Amino acid sequence: MRPLPTHLNAVPFPVIGAPLFIISNPQLVIAQCTSGVVGAMPALNARPAEQLEDWLAEMTEALAAHNATHPEQPAAPFAINQIVHKSNERLDHDMALCVKYKVPVIITSLGAREDVNAAAHSYGGVVLHDVINNRHAHKAVEKGADGLIAVAAGAGGHAGVKSPFALVQEIRQWFDGPLALSGSIATGGAVLAAQAMGADFAYIGSAFIATHEARASDAYKQAIVECTSDDIVYSNLFTGVHGNYLAPSIRAAGLDPQHLPESDPSKMNFGGDRSKAWKDIWGCGQGIGAVTQVQSTADLVARLKNEYAAARSQLCHLV
Repeated sequence: MRPLPTHLNAVPFPVIGAPLFIISNPQLVIAQCTSGVVGAMPALNARPAEQLEDWLAEMTEALAAHNATHPEQPAAPFAINQIVHKSNERLDHDMALCVKYKVPVIITSLGAREDVNAAAHSYGGVVLHDVINNRHAHKAVEKGADGLIAVAAGAGGHAGVKSPFALVQEIRQWFDGPLALSGSIATGGAVLAAQAMGADFAYIGSAFIATHEARASDAYKQAIVECTSDDIVYSNLFTGVHGNYLAPSIRAAGLDPQHLPESDPSKMNFGGDRSKAWKDIWGCGQGIGAVTQVQSTADLVARLKNEYAAARSQLCHLV
């Protein structure tokens, strides 16, 4: 595989925190980065749109201050997620701010656009694109994405149905650039397994919902702790794109998780009423059985690191 781009090569621990719609905020991103993993948030989490500049300034300044006082343990870079879909009327505005603040990593979802990639490349930024199959991976790279995020079965929120083994295997047959794997990863052992399959990074979302810094309700966080993979429902009802959600939140909304109607994909939307739905319908991946308490982001990352080291040690004994 090719050497990682400079920004990604500087990540102390091979984890990218998935951008969590509504939930990710500057506090969570800063805590992730200073703990040694890439912190990420959707640009659309900043509402109104003008708030995005305040948040970008806050994160940039906080991480620079951390690096100045901790030169021996610099923070990981942060990432901003852009929804590259026609329903996102803020895309041009939000990308202009990302260029202004030289956001190190841009994560694009639900479409690939050459102009967005070019904007990130204009200042040396790295673009990672979400894909759920090999065909989408080819298209993303053809349009200029630097790396890929393989969103496999079991990932929280919008997710594919491919086995992580199949998806990573097919992508690595032709692509030797940066690759992250998403799908039910919530332990350090799973991080190591992702690398063993050929990924450079594990992409973790749901476990970070149950942290003190996350902008999720206490009920949401507790549900992450109490539920298991048996409580995850795969549906396209809420955004027009299939994704994984917590069954208890669907029941609380007066719906039957086992008998949900299909949504019209042509009405896909990620603003207005759709954003309201995500406050009540909770996205979540199948890996939550490993989440047993609400804790700080630093403590969660410390657990992942300890488990990763133990898994590597055990692997060495086996071989």
